[in-house]
Amino acid sequence: MERTGGADTSPDEQTTSGEALDRPLPEPVRRRVIALAGECFGGLTVAELPTQLRQYARFTPSRRAKFAGNAMAAALENEPVFRQRIAVKLRELQPELAAAVESGSLPAAADPVDVAALAYVLRPEGWVKLIAAAGEEEQRAHAERVDEETGRELERLREELAAARSTARKEAERVRGEHDALRRESDALARKLRSAMSDVKRGEAAVRKLEAELAAARAEAATQLGAAEGESRRLRSRVAELEASVEAGRRAVREGRSVEDMRLRLLLDTVLDAAQGLRRELALPPAASRPADTVSAVAPGQMSPRDIAARALSETDPALLDQLLALPQAHLVVDGYNVTKTGYPTMPLDKQRLRLLGGLAVLAAQTGAEMTCVFDGAELAAPVLLAPPRGVRVLFSKPGETADELIRRLVRAEPPGRPVVVVSTDKEVADGVAKAGARPVASALLLKRLART
Repeated sequence: MERTGGADTSPDEQTTSGEALDRPLPEPVRRRVIALAGECFGGLTVAELPTQLRQYARFTPSRRAKFAGNAMAAALENEPVFRQRIAVKLRELQPELAAAVESGSLPAAADPVDVAALAYVLRPEGWVKLIAAAGEEEQRAHAERVDEETGRELERLREELAAARSTARKEAERVRGEHDALRRESDALARKLRSAMSDVKRGEAAVRKLEAELAAARAEAATQLGAAEGESRRLRSRVAELEASVEAGRRAVREGRSVEDMRLRLLLDTVLDAAQGLRRELALPPAASRPADTVSAVAPGQMSPRDIAARALSETDPALLDQLLALPQAHLVVDGYNVTKTGYPTMPLDKQRLRLLGGLAVLAAQTGAEMTCVFDGAELAAPVLLAPPRGVRVLFSKPGETADELIRRLVRAEPPGRPVVVVSTDKEVADGVAKAGARPVASALLLKRLART
């Protein structure tokens, strides 16, 4: 909106156009100017409003002052026509105060802020001084308010200081009392501590004495324990030796008794079988026992291996072997490889063993005699996997022992009087077993007998 000297320009505007503020409006004056402009805003039409303020035309005065305050302040400062229109409305709203401001005769009771606000809008002569005076008055009033608030704050602080000093004195007295009590308690505790330290020292001395005595007792106990352990080890060793000796003696007694019992039982069975054979052969009638019957004697017609040998049978007659095996509890011991190498030397050893054992099994089944076949096992690299046939005992000599030695041990193991027949063409074996009471026969005799089966 242009500033012109037409009908919208008042004489006051022309006379005061040379005056201007050299500082911003005091804040209370500025707020009052905006509030007055907001009140007069509603009396203007939209066309009379500056363009930037037309959007606030429908606002209430309070909302207009809140949202359009800066815009209205700028318009009042920069738009003289708008300011003059607001001035007209102010003259209508506050005619007395407006007339007093324009005339320069201000009432004594007038609010300096209201006077300055009207002077800023009406722009009478000397309006800058009125605004400055209002600002100074506001500053003075603000200073007075600050002084009053400062005085009240100072008084409050003085009261708080006095209360704090009183509290501090009371607290100091309480702390002093507590300090005295703590000092007395500390003295008592110090005395107790000295007494306790003295007791501790005496206790430590007693503990050291007891530890020394305990160490001496432990050393003596360790010495005695070492001696006792040594004696205990010696006694345990002696007991172990005695137990081993007793066990060895018991084992020897058991083994010796077992062997003797076995030999005695076997001899008894031989005698019983021989007696039963004689009884059947002689067909003797039953007779009552008499004391004279307990006298041992050779019964008429009783045969032994020597009696059979004295008969007229040839040494190569298989019937001779049948007669020998028919004796009660007869035991046939065969020198295995001696027989096989005599009868079928070209066959492998395993085949020789199987053939001989098969024939002996048949012979054992026919005669019922005990049969043992001995093979030389001194040169075997590994155990022979062989299932002995029924009725035939198969033995191999141990490493370092020959089959001849094993045969001699078997003969010596038999009780005297039992018929034992040894088959071997080895003269040394035959002589040895004959001395032990066995009847040696040639290998050819057994081979002929097996050929008949």
